[in-house]
Amino acid sequence: MRVLLTGADGYVGRVLWRQLRERGHEVVALDTGWFAGCALGPEPAEPLDLALDVRAVDRRHLEGVEAVLHLAGISNDPLGDLDPALTFEINHCASVRLARLAKEAGVARFVFASSCSAYGAAGDAILDEEAPFNPVTPYAESKIRVERDLAALADDRFSPVFLRSATAYGRAPRLRGDLVVNNLLGWAFTTGKVLVKSDGTPWRPLVHVEDMAAAFVAVLEAPREAIHGEAFNVGRDRDNWRVRDLAEMVAAAVPGAEITFAPGGGPDKRNYRVSFAKIRERVPAFRPRWTVEEGIRDLAEAYARFELRLDDLEGGRLIRLARIKQLLAEGRLAPDLTWKIAA
Repeated sequence: MRVLLTGADGYVGRVLWRQLRERGHEVVALDTGWFAGCALGPEPAEPLDLALDVRAVDRRHLEGVEAVLHLAGISNDPLGDLDPALTFEINHCASVRLARLAKEAGVARFVFASSCSAYGAAGDAILDEEAPFNPVTPYAESKIRVERDLAALADDRFSPVFLRSATAYGRAPRLRGDLVVNNLLGWAFTTGKVLVKSDGTPWRPLVHVEDMAAAFVAVLEAPREAIHGEAFNVGRDRDNWRVRDLAEMVAAAVPGAEITFAPGGGPDKRNYRVSFAKIRERVPAFRPRWTVEEGIRDLAEAYARFELRLDDLEGGRLIRLARIKQLLAEGRLAPDLTWKIAA
């Protein structure tokens, strides 16, 4: 299948790009390139097909494309909070515009990277895809708006699908250090302290980045009747964890590491547990392979091999918000996050 992959140079995108090629799909890789050079280890060698802001896509970029896997956008809560109006412009408006262009161009399937963060402040209940949304950030709200507007485009020729992924973790070429497991492990590795920035009580569902990418492949290849217009939580039931439990797993993996709590760290409003029964039943090709313990050990090996430093963990190399602030300060990005000086 000829697939347009947006956000191809991101944390999940680089992994998904490889998996698609391994499955024999033809990938048109699109990314704006904000995070070029931000790698733990060697810089990925494969060049983009389209070095392009998703807001600048037009109909010709979709010619001959059979499916769109749409990952591009503002990627987390702190970055989304930087300029909420811009978050909605990129994550919501540009996504809906892309979907409409895709439909006009005859693209049959549009798989959108949504997020379990849409459930927001939900407490201890186990939530399925019919649970009400309760977003607490502009990032999460932007995902909800896209799901609503893309659902209205569904018809006999165009199948939108919404993958509400759990919080990702694990090794990838374009690594992120601002995800809970990756961050806890990074602090343990570089300082000997597992720094918990909340009180440790919030629930987080987790999914390894390799498994998250595999869900996109499985949905891409699934029969239309199984996925048309549907939302799926992506992960598995055993991987709903409290943050304090994750801290204990990290401490066990780093000899001598001690768990510490940041001063003033209280309960995090983002608190949700999720059921993954639907994707297990409707898309049986998706079977997560990684346990959190295995993912922590694998990432710890990468941190050691590539000599992770604390300034990597706090700076633009691995922290998305820090990278964008750096590009803005250097005058390479305009305030609307378009390039003034290309990557």
